[in-house]
Amino acid sequence: MDTDISTPPAETRPGDGLLLLAVLGGMFLAMLDQTIVGTALPRIVQELGGADLYTWVVTAYLLTSTITVPLYGRLSDVYGRKPLLIVGVGLFLAGSALCGAAQDMTQLIAFRGLQGLGAGALLPLSLALVADLFPPGRSGRVQGALGGVMALSYIAGPFLGGVFTDTAGWRWAFLVNLPIGLAVLAIVVARLPHTAGQGRGARPDYLGIAVFTGAIGALLVGLTEKGRGDQSWTDAPVLWPVAVAAAGLVLFVLVERRAAEPIIPLELFRDRTYALANAASFLTAFCLYAGVVFLPRYFQEALGLSATESGLRIYPLMLGMVAGSVVTGALISRTGRYKPWLVAGPFLIAVGGLLCAGLTTATSGLALAGWMALLGLGMGPMLSGLTVAVQFAVPPRLIGTASANLTFFRQIGGSVALALAGGLYTAVVRDEAASHGPGAAHAAATAAVVPWLAVAGAVLALAALLALPGGRIGALAGGPPRPAE
Repeated sequence: MDTDISTPPAETRPGDGLLLLAVLGGMFLAMLDQTIVGTALPRIVQELGGADLYTWVVTAYLLTSTITVPLYGRLSDVYGRKPLLIVGVGLFLAGSALCGAAQDMTQLIAFRGLQGLGAGALLPLSLALVADLFPPGRSGRVQGALGGVMALSYIAGPFLGGVFTDTAGWRWAFLVNLPIGLAVLAIVVARLPHTAGQGRGARPDYLGIAVFTGAIGALLVGLTEKGRGDQSWTDAPVLWPVAVAAAGLVLFVLVERRAAEPIIPLELFRDRTYALANAASFLTAFCLYAGVVFLPRYFQEALGLSATESGLRIYPLMLGMVAGSVVTGALISRTGRYKPWLVAGPFLIAVGGLLCAGLTTATSGLALAGWMALLGLGMGPMLSGLTVAVQFAVPPRLIGTASANLTFFRQIGGSVALALAGGLYTAVVRDEAASHGPGAAHAAATAAVVPWLAVAGAVLALAALLALPGGRIGALAGGPPRPAE
């Protein structure tokens, strides 16, 4: 029987506030780099060339950061959080510095892949450290703060990318990570205690890691090709990677069932709360990406605003997400329950999404701000409440794995959402541009894609959330009961 060595302490230590600040900073950097490069890419291509490799600057980071998320989570349960977090931050900083010094597009893509290898550690280990450092009575509030930072990073990325590109130069979209990352690393080294993992000395699941990496890599390549909008599901660049991924995932399940220390313990999915929370995370990514990807595109393509201006216009969505996450965290801590606040989210998302169906180039900015605020308020609970649900559904020795898998399913859900919506967006623009002009065509495409993604994701996520059993946070699974505040 495994010995539980990672049960969170009943009380926080004096240095935990500084550690929480480092955790928030690391998580912000990892998520910021998913979006900050998009607005800088046109200038990057202009300077470095390699326009045919344009999308791979984003895809390389997405591939390595998504694939490594569950690996870091599981390995941190086995070997301890501190060494894995130091490795992740170190790789992320090295990749950031090299990206800032890249001399051609091939170098930049390779260095973005290195950056992603480190970024895969920052989000899941940040979520796991909160469970390690803070007792259940404070877990909801702290997860609310983490959800708020998550929301801020999704929206701030395009804005900051535009600002850096227009002022200091595109290289600062990468170099800005260095001072913050070095501060995070210093705090982790100095203040984070090292707790040995429960599987030290066990042979890592090398075969599982290899098969998982190949399968998810192929899946993301296929979804990225589909998301570009000029490929159908039966075209070879989409079909073959997805087929390879499907076969690889079947093989991965067979490998994990026989592994002594599986990278993703399949028995976790027998727990109803754990399985449903991950399903909801996958589905609410549809709602999240509907807003953070396509609404900035509306501001730039339909209204002709700059990247910096579009970043400012999207703030109602970000503020709604921050408020929804923080308020949900406070309500969870106060009531000791998470299910009621999670269930409320999809209703707000669906209303906000449906209102966006009336979007045109003449839509009032005030009205659109209200619609975005509704979308954000509905998404906020998903960023904090689902983490609480998952962490209280598993034994403390598997909290790193559970937190990582939740993040992994959210990122895969976003990739699937973009793959499904990319073709629809392109088709609407193509059909509308000739008769109504490009601005109106992009507005019509946004009005089609945002409601479709948001409402479909919200309805399906609601079904999963309604099926969640219980919903109290009185005790960690497999640990002694600890009353909430």
